[in-house]
Amino acid sequence: MKLLSRNVDKGGSGAVVLMPEEPEDMWHAYNLISEGDNVKCTTIRKVQNETATGSSSSNRVRTTLTITVENIDFDTQACVLRLKGRNVEENPYVKMGAYHTLDLALNRKFTLEKPEWDTISLERIDMACDVTQSADVAAVIMQEGLAHVCLITSSMTLVRSKIEVAIPRKRKGYVQQHEKGLTKFYDAVMQGIQRHVNFDVVKCVLLASPGFVKDQFYDYMFQQAVKVDNKTLLDNKSKFVLVHSSSGFKHSLKEVLQDPAVAAKMSDTKAAGEVKVLEQFYTTLQCESSKAFYGKKHVTAAVEAQCVQILLISDNLFR
Repeated sequence: MKLLSRNVDKGGSGAVVLMPEEPEDMWHAYNLISEGDNVKCTTIRKVQNETATGSSSSNRVRTTLTITVENIDFDTQACVLRLKGRNVEENPYVKMGAYHTLDLALNRKFTLEKPEWDTISLERIDMACDVTQSADVAAVIMQEGLAHVCLITSSMTLVRSKIEVAIPRKRKGYVQQHEKGLTKFYDAVMQGIQRHVNFDVVKCVLLASPGFVKDQFYDYMFQQAVKVDNKTLLDNKSKFVLVHSSSGFKHSLKEVLQDPAVAAKMSDTKAAGEVKVLEQFYTTLQCESSKAFYGKKHVTAAVEAQCVQILLISDNLFR
């Protein structure tokens, strides 16, 4: 995220001009924008024109609109943010008070105006605009015929590629077809890793699967890398960590991140911070249940008693 302008007064009201540069920036924008905020950006509007003879024609024009946000829709997989609201500034194409939906896009600036900026929102801007906060952990969760290539940042997990390949069962007379299917699957996963993992930024790549799928894929990948002299993979071989997962579906990533071996490897990455605190909470809940609480009622009581060391609030609840 690029911060182009920031004008927030001492009272907390004001506006900032931001430009999303990566898909994760849309997640930050989603958490920054609330209902009632004013958002200004360029958009496409369909305009009806009527001639003197009574015939009408329509054409699409690019214009700049400012709306008061009434509804926010965020597609996490496509990283698309849509804001619906009423127009609040004079415009030659759109009447005051008319509804319009703005689509926030990458590399297109927008202005966000709030009646009151809180410290959390201002901290989020600082975090989003810090270039060092980019994804530094990648994960490939796989089982035979299914793989998910994910990027893990300090605030979210992005599924960059879902790979599905039908592999014939290994039975008498069909062993060759089974091996061909496996090779096709491994090649597709290799392409996914090379396309979506930036080894200049990523410090750790987790390969997780049930059984020996990860080991077989790891051996195959580096055999192929040696054959074709793929220096990107060969130079970053030490970044790959093989761990067990219960399946190839993305929900298995949670158990993978809690593995002590993974935690040690990820110790200098940003995603490890939240995972460590969450694991500490679960451990305390199991061993000393009187020192870990969840749910609004119990947490409120703990805060009122001034006995909270760490308070975890989900982005969803905070919004």
